[in-house]
Amino acid sequence: MSESNVNDVEKTWLKRIRAFIGILGMILPWLSLLGAALVAKTSSFPDEFWQNLSISATYYITPPLVGVLTTAAIILMCYKGYDWRDNLVTTLSGIFGAMIVLFPCKCAISGDLVGFFQLPVNVSHIIHCVSAVMFFVLLSVNSMFLFTLGKSDTKNKKIKNIIFRVCAVGMLCALILVLPCFECISAHTFIGEAVALTFFAVSWLVKSEIFGFLSDDGK
Repeated sequence: MSESNVNDVEKTWLKRIRAFIGILGMILPWLSLLGAALVAKTSSFPDEFWQNLSISATYYITPPLVGVLTTAAIILMCYKGYDWRDNLVTTLSGIFGAMIVLFPCKCAISGDLVGFFQLPVNVSHIIHCVSAVMFFVLLSVNSMFLFTLGKSDTKNKKIKNIIFRVCAVGMLCALILVLPCFECISAHTFIGEAVALTFFAVSWLVKSEIFGFLSDDGK
């Protein structure tokens, strides 16, 4: 196989990996919600659980968070980008994504000791929240500053750069919805997480060039 063919294969594989990461981000909120709804039919949970519903809280009752986020985290940690900046940001994103799973949040149905390491729930909750914030901040940095790199100056590249920047800002703004000041809104944390994951997914799907009309040969 010639060097050009090898490069074409690597580019195709990289695009597929990006598309897969984007799809995982897109489906996570809705698989978590569906799983929680199905379990709710057979089990009774306190009203506080549903009023403060979050994707993180579904850890205790349904497997999508663990399965989907762990898969995405491993892929991000193994992701090979164009240079050390891509590799550093995605690796750190993957590590913090894994920590979200390893250190569960505190909610109405959590126990005193939680997670893989059986830490006190209050300690685990702090690590979980910090990891979640860092996860989305790093993904925003990736979308804002790394996905927009490249020498291509085509119309499609300019359009994609606008999308990447909107997604980056969208992820950061969505984090505001999870703040305690929005507790008056039912399931405000779930809404914020779902919006952030949607922006994350769109960013990676666009970068994968799964949308043919935005295809571009640039970085």
